[in-house]
Amino acid sequence: MEFDFLKPLDSEILQFIEEVSSQQLGSKVIVHTADDFPDLDKIKIAIIGVLENRGESNQTEEIDLSHIRKELYGLFPGNWDASIADLGNILAGNSITDTHFALRKVVSSLIKKKIIPIVIGGSQDLTYALYRAYDELEQMVNLVSIDSKFDFGKESDAVSATSYLTKIIIEEPNNLFNFSNIGYQTYYNSQEEIDLIDKLFFEAYRLGDISNNISIAEPVFRDADIVSIDLTSVKSSDSGNNSPFTPNGFSGKEICALSRYSGISDKVSLLGIFNHNNSNEESVLIAQIIWYFIEGFHYRSNEYPFGSRENYIKYIIPLEEELIFYKSNKTDRWWIEIPFISYGNNKLKKSSLLPCSYEEYLGACNQDIPERWWKAQRKNIL
Repeated sequence: MEFDFLKPLDSEILQFIEEVSSQQLGSKVIVHTADDFPDLDKIKIAIIGVLENRGESNQTEEIDLSHIRKELYGLFPGNWDASIADLGNILAGNSITDTHFALRKVVSSLIKKKIIPIVIGGSQDLTYALYRAYDELEQMVNLVSIDSKFDFGKESDAVSATSYLTKIIIEEPNNLFNFSNIGYQTYYNSQEEIDLIDKLFFEAYRLGDISNNISIAEPVFRDADIVSIDLTSVKSSDSGNNSPFTPNGFSGKEICALSRYSGISDKVSLLGIFNHNNSNEESVLIAQIIWYFIEGFHYRSNEYPFGSRENYIKYIIPLEEELIFYKSNKTDRWWIEIPFISYGNNKLKKSSLLPCSYEEYLGACNQDIPERWWKAQRKNIL
């Protein structure tokens, strides 16, 4: 049984939860104890800890997630109605591969049950296991990483927090349709890596561009299946993580806003938060990142790809290649159609809608074809 990989919460956390008030989040979460495993039939969100950080070279001490849980369960929930469970921790296996196997099995089972896992690590190479969890679902996967680096490595490198993306790209079966990086800092990435992102028709958004207009990230999350957060993308003055010291990065407010975008997305089915440095200060931030994701989840509108197109206004822009936009009557959000091409090796088996912004629609009206649409088309037929 895949859930046998999950170890119950320890007595210290259970004692803390018993002492919180009936209005705090801890009293409303169903927890995995030594005597009882939560009934998953009514659970919508499951929190999982992974005590594995061997993929992060500068991390020497064992990971401790107890501070995060205390901070999170001491918060007050919003007007939430979805059931949340804390399923405990996956312990580090004999090897990193063993840990990846256990995480993949647990996450895959939860996704099949329509439960959204929130995975707290541990080193970011665990993202590779999250991606592999979708193998059994037989679908193309869109991965969004909030990170100052792209995490490419050599093909011969073992999977690690700084090289997992290469493993995802080159390994079969290749179910990755799109990769998007949010918040990269140019001086941490070689020009060859930046060029490779373009060559593969992936997307990358610089830290400064997102900080100047954070709303440009929203359509990216709206099309994501997995969101992976590297906590070193947050500047040290806001995270409390001084090892390594990060003078530039997202503010606490910005990372929480990005997490909320992830939660609001009707398509996101998995959140991972990685490279925690065990500090109490960073635990406060992680708890709030999780809080905002759950808050966003409760504002999901169940639009495309889960709803019909009946409640959309259709706009046709006559360019060299006709562009078709849709605007939701419900939320005023925008999509652009990626047409099905009858020839070639299409990754998408039918026409689909790509989330976009109102600004991209206005650009198309002025003969400016949206770059995200062009890249999505190229990825589809290559």
